[in-house]
Amino acid sequence: MPQPRTRDDDAQPPDASGDLRERAERAERERDHERCERERLLRENDRLRRELERVKRQLDEARRAAHRQAAPFAKSLTPHPRRPGRKAGARYGVKAHRRRPRRIDERHEAPLPPACPDCGGPLRATRIATQSQDELPVPRVVVRQFRIHIGHCRACGRRVQGRHPLQASDALGAASAQLGAQAIAFAVILNKQLGLSFGKIATLLDRQYGLTVTRSGLVHAVHRAARQAQPTYAALGQQIRGSPVVTPDETGWRVGGRLHWLWAVATPDTTVYAIQRGRGYPEAATLLGEDFAGVIVRDGWAPYRRFTSAMHQTCLAHLLRRSRELLTDHPRATFVADVRTILQQALRLRDRHLDGRVSAHGVAVARGHLIERMSRRLERPGTLSDVRRFAAHLAVEWPALFTFLFDPTTIDATNWRAEQALRPAVVTRKVCGGNRSPVGAQTQQILASVLRTARQRQLNPHAVLVSMLCARTPIVPVALQHHTR
Repeated sequence: MPQPRTRDDDAQPPDASGDLRERAERAERERDHERCERERLLRENDRLRRELERVKRQLDEARRAAHRQAAPFAKSLTPHPRRPGRKAGARYGVKAHRRRPRRIDERHEAPLPPACPDCGGPLRATRIATQSQDELPVPRVVVRQFRIHIGHCRACGRRVQGRHPLQASDALGAASAQLGAQAIAFAVILNKQLGLSFGKIATLLDRQYGLTVTRSGLVHAVHRAARQAQPTYAALGQQIRGSPVVTPDETGWRVGGRLHWLWAVATPDTTVYAIQRGRGYPEAATLLGEDFAGVIVRDGWAPYRRFTSAMHQTCLAHLLRRSRELLTDHPRATFVADVRTILQQALRLRDRHLDGRVSAHGVAVARGHLIERMSRRLERPGTLSDVRRFAAHLAVEWPALFTFLFDPTTIDATNWRAEQALRPAVVTRKVCGGNRSPVGAQTQQILASVLRTARQRQLNPHAVLVSMLCARTPIVPVALQHHTR
């Protein structure tokens, strides 16, 4: 028979309730720990998000600064990848065919050898082929001596001396041995146009021509060329200030180890450089004049907007580059995509008009539609901070977005002309780092302006320099006195 259950049979072990309480307390502690850890992770996540936003803003500012103005004396640490869709330049070393010469200065015969070079057998002539080559003459220094006649006026007693058209100076005595105009012009082109240092120029003249000249001698000769070109430089500045459309830009330049700014103001046939201490409105007004009333094609640098009498065209290439960067960081930013589309359509409209596919009336109608679309789109920039800053910049530049569509044949949509003018100066800066003195800076801006303008007007820069150097008094060459277009 089963035994009856007693009170002690239903009782639990004496330590069972303690284990349950301990497990409950342990679970509660784990839940508290997880809650604290979750709150800590949320706080850390918020901190990292804020830090990321701050870093993005700094990167955006750095990118805008880099596009606005490259660092004068530093190379980028990150390589620039090739932009998609850009055409690659022609490869060096690709075999090309030269055109046949129009004249023959020398004729030479290349007869057959008396016997076969392999077996020594007799040879039989079958045909005659021709080959032409362009060769440089053997360099040779021409030493000129001028017998200068000196006299005095019988009326007033003034001393007068003769001057030959090939003389580059009236100096006599200890300074009578000097470089000729051709040699000085050659040194100016090598230094100011090709970026060679004076030390390399002296080495080249010595090894190739046997002409021994010191670096200081070259420097003084180039300074003399700049003094002769000073009136030409002033005339070019007047032409710039009277131009209907100008394109300015600036880059860093050192004078005596201190940071200055090299300004370039370009038109289709004239370029003027100026090295100044700052890059603000006063420096720009010195070049253009405070009352400049033409069209200024420029980047987004704020001082240009202070020319209130002028019309403005902001560089669309800078805006398209900025939109491409924003779309890389924010692919779903529809505002940026729409703005880029409108700007690209404006450029295509310009190209179609220049090709003759769209009339001036058609350009005016399409321009109105583009302005209306851009105005409506600027009202809804979105919520992203980067995009809103881009929209704010577009709102500031709003009057200067589509100025080029009012006269597409004359007004450029980008400031490429000024950037192209600054490229030779950037090459020179990499070689010499700038100028050592204010006199050197003045020489740089004068001669660089003359050389660039002569090239734009399809003149021989060497001949232009020689004509100025051989003049008894500083003159303005006829080809540089007025605009050619």
